[in-house]
Amino acid sequence: MAIFNTIINMGSTVIMPIIFFIVGIIFRVKPGKAFKAGMTVGIGFTGINMVVNLLLNSLGPATQDMVERFGLNLTVIDAGWATGSAIGWASPLIPFIVVGAIALNIILLAINKTKIINIDIFNYWLISLVGTLVYHVTGSIPLGVAGALLLYLIAFIIGDLTAKPIQEMYKIKGVAFVHATCGVYVPLGIAVDWVIGHIPGLKKIDMNPEKITKTLGIFGEPVTLATILGVGLGLLAGWPLDEVLPLAVNVAAVMILLPKMVDVTVEGVMVIRDAAEEYMKKLFPNREFYFGMDTALLIGEPCIIATSLLLIPASLILAMILPGNKMLPFTDLASIVFLISMVAPFCKRNMFRIFVTGLLIITIQLYAGTSLAPNFTAAAEEANVEVNSEGDQEIGSLVAPYNTPVGWAIVELGKIIGGK
Repeated sequence: MAIFNTIINMGSTVIMPIIFFIVGIIFRVKPGKAFKAGMTVGIGFTGINMVVNLLLNSLGPATQDMVERFGLNLTVIDAGWATGSAIGWASPLIPFIVVGAIALNIILLAINKTKIINIDIFNYWLISLVGTLVYHVTGSIPLGVAGALLLYLIAFIIGDLTAKPIQEMYKIKGVAFVHATCGVYVPLGIAVDWVIGHIPGLKKIDMNPEKITKTLGIFGEPVTLATILGVGLGLLAGWPLDEVLPLAVNVAAVMILLPKMVDVTVEGVMVIRDAAEEYMKKLFPNREFYFGMDTALLIGEPCIIATSLLLIPASLILAMILPGNKMLPFTDLASIVFLISMVAPFCKRNMFRIFVTGLLIITIQLYAGTSLAPNFTAAAEEANVEVNSEGDQEIGSLVAPYNTPVGWAIVELGKIIGGK
């Protein structure tokens, strides 16, 4: 685990080139070509991280001022996904979960129940966090590990089922997404799309980015939409013009730069992916294989970025009006973009349908976050994760996997078994 933690601490921008270089060598890519492909992936992820950080750093102060301006006073503070990640990686279960997750992937491949070779090891914290909460409520390491691996198995099933539609929409061959948070909401996106598609009037609303551009001209261009949304968020925060305009430019920059950084990453991935496909077809002529990747590759889609910006103020309004909700959306507001990243193909890239799905997702996350706040707070204290809370305040994470229906159900089942 000391070796593994050292690798993880280097971050995706270092370890992904190493992983892709090794995978390239395994699949008979020439060392020079494998090195270039691996470095291209690393450079792409560096660019993605830089652009995402630009978004987070720009929207963070705006969302903070929005929260203060709305006068929200809720007792469960959204401490952000980074807090959840710290809890997950600090868990005493992590050695068993890492070994179990790798073993589960190998077994599923061996019995031909998955096409995915998941190399997204950085998101093991998603399943580890849920397993840690199960461990917290049961006191049982085996039950905690079982809860984590059950969530991982469900994520694999969804990853396999969604791979083709996502590949077709995003035009990325040979990849899939074993994501314990985003993937769980794909069935909800499918349901929303079906329901709206059968409601007169609503079914005619088509907010596809290309159609918006065609209808509105320059005002429908992604850069214009992003600028308008940035101005709107700045005004909602109560900022003066000299702060609103830089925010608008930064949001527009994200809209333009993020897809380009994703393209750089995909360029490197495709070199190794194509070599892997050729090699594996010789060994298994009737099978197809995908690389499991981080959903950061998906958030550059204009319909995802624009919809996530609309969901920021909408999430604050939901937090105010939902009866029984105690969670205050805060740190993770800018990360909502990840929650809706896998539903877009199943909502036909229609931003109206994605937005409605997003509202339901946020509603679920708020209620589940309120329900499990005591357990999340206690788990943070046990893991010695520093949190900023005062008095009777508890903490949570708006985009964490324990707030999804599946994650919540696993933890609640642990409560029943553990008698808590």
